[in-house]
Amino acid sequence: MSTVDHIEALKAKHASLEQAINEENLRPHPDDDAICSLKKQKLLIKDEIVRLSSTTRH
Repeated sequence: MSTVDHIEALKAKHASLEQAINEENLRPHPDDDAICSLKKQKLLIKDEIVRLSSTTRH
């Protein structure tokens, strides 16, 4: 898998996590722990996307 393909896969996972967060927030009693965990995962993926993007530009 090329770096660009890996970045695209991470972006898809990032979007999936965003959707999961939105769905959890729509529940009558959202699980704050689940939301926190999803947000942490999303942030880690974003950091990885930024890191990989910076290496492909140089």
